[in-house]
Amino acid sequence: MTNTYYEVIDTEISIEEVAKKVIRRECGAVTTFIGTVREFTKGRRTLYLEYVAYKTMAEKMLEKIGLEVKEKWPGTHVAITHRIGTLQISDIAVVVAVSTPHRKAAYEANEYIMERIKQIVPIWKKEFWEDGDSWIGDQLEKTPYPAGEPGKEL
Repeated sequence: MTNTYYEVIDTEISIEEVAKKVIRRECGAVTTFIGTVREFTKGRRTLYLEYVAYKTMAEKMLEKIGLEVKEKWPGTHVAITHRIGTLQISDIAVVVAVSTPHRKAAYEANEYIMERIKQIVPIWKKEFWEDGDSWIGDQLEKTPYPAGEPGKEL
């Protein structure tokens, strides 16, 4: 992992390395969100996930979210790392670390970041279940791809 604050990587994410990026002397609170692959989704057993991304745009959008947070909560420091590739059950898919002078802003900013990631970051996932698979059309999991996969819709 590098000193980059907004990354999309294809290797395991180190929670500690992401958190270290935001620790500051002036900040008394550090929150982290750790998103993992769950075994059951809407009653279906998940075997594994595949994440794909438009990497350069995804990293730009993660940075945009970081700038939004710094504007809404002055004095905030943000680091976001999202993993792509094949992830097994319990693997870490995303880590968000936020530091602020006080805890309330850190919690609020962390939640805001996760919602914005799902809204604007071009990362898609394919879920593999015991009885089939499908691409999820958006991070909000509301729109499947009729053509079957990202890129075929364009």
